[in-house]
Amino acid sequence: MEVNRRDLPPWLWPRAAYVHVPFCAHHCGYCDFAVAAGQDHLIDRYLDALFAELRTLGEPQPVDTIFLGGGTPSHLDARQLEHLLQIIYQWLPLSRGHEFSVEANPDSLDEEKIGVLARYGVNRISLGAQSFQPHLLQVLERRHSPQEVPRAVERAKRYIANVSLDLIFGAPGQTPTDWQSDLEQALALEPAHVSTYGLTYEKGTRLWKQRERGELQPVDEETELAFYAHAIDVLEAAGFEQYEISNFARPRRRCRHNDVYWANHAYFGFGVGAARYVMGRRQTNTRDLQGYLKRVLAGESAVFQSEELTPEERARETMALQLRRREGVERIAFQQQTGHDVQELADDALARHVELGLLENDERGFRLTRRGRYVADAVIAALL
Repeated sequence: MEVNRRDLPPWLWPRAAYVHVPFCAHHCGYCDFAVAAGQDHLIDRYLDALFAELRTLGEPQPVDTIFLGGGTPSHLDARQLEHLLQIIYQWLPLSRGHEFSVEANPDSLDEEKIGVLARYGVNRISLGAQSFQPHLLQVLERRHSPQEVPRAVERAKRYIANVSLDLIFGAPGQTPTDWQSDLEQALALEPAHVSTYGLTYEKGTRLWKQRERGELQPVDEETELAFYAHAIDVLEAAGFEQYEISNFARPRRRCRHNDVYWANHAYFGFGVGAARYVMGRRQTNTRDLQGYLKRVLAGESAVFQSEELTPEERARETMALQLRRREGVERIAFQQQTGHDVQELADDALARHVELGLLENDERGFRLTRRGRYVADAVIAALL
């Protein structure tokens, strides 16, 4: 008897989908995503390619969450945005109680586009504010002004109440006063969710090259840690829950789509550079836009990389991802998902990090302490 794939557990068959829109007005110096600046003439062709890739599903696949990321999805004009949403609506029908998130930049999110998004079921906007300080926006090569952020939030909330703000800390030249001001100005806009990301220097980006040439001075680790700790204090005092290392939400306003990643559950992925995780196989599409268009429109696969981990490798990966969450790794659920006992998988490392005060361990499971969150990457690496 054939099994209905929707009856499979969520770590095997997706209830979530990511769709990538690479187009941007400008490629920011710190960004290492698959983006395309100055190539707007390819947008309509790209939408045709997305449609062709989605058709490989064979039939529409209902999902609970969709995340439309980039790039800058809001860089598309209203007609192109509507065409994209029609394609998604056809092949990825949303279930009742869905979450549909779209990334946007403050300077490209006008009222017409928000109206289009709302009509097609988008109910969450993730706005790339990054900072409210003009000198930091300049360092980060952001094109919007600080004044455009509150205007974009106000416009969005007329149609879509659930607005998230992204902030970056640790940018060159950032002071504690700058960071305090960014947090205060973000909270004044009453977002449902705030993401705080420490600036990373990804190899090959313009920012990385500037650092290598000595053209800028990175913030030292101690100061960056102080910024992170301050964000936790300020946001939790304002009623936000830190439910993941970099993410804070008001009650019942977690990003459900990103929760899928941190649980190591399955998800679809479409578009240039997109990743997917289906039936235990992890695949990534080519990051080359022209290559993606050529292959997909010719009826060929866009997959650049594919791997299927062993059961133990999957279990360790699941442990690493779930540790990012506030609730950490829950023993019974972990055993059910992976077939492994988490205690046996990392017994010595667990005991050592509990003794160091970086993990707390009880009958339900184990999770990072606050001190552990400060050095999360090192703890996770040790457990792996």
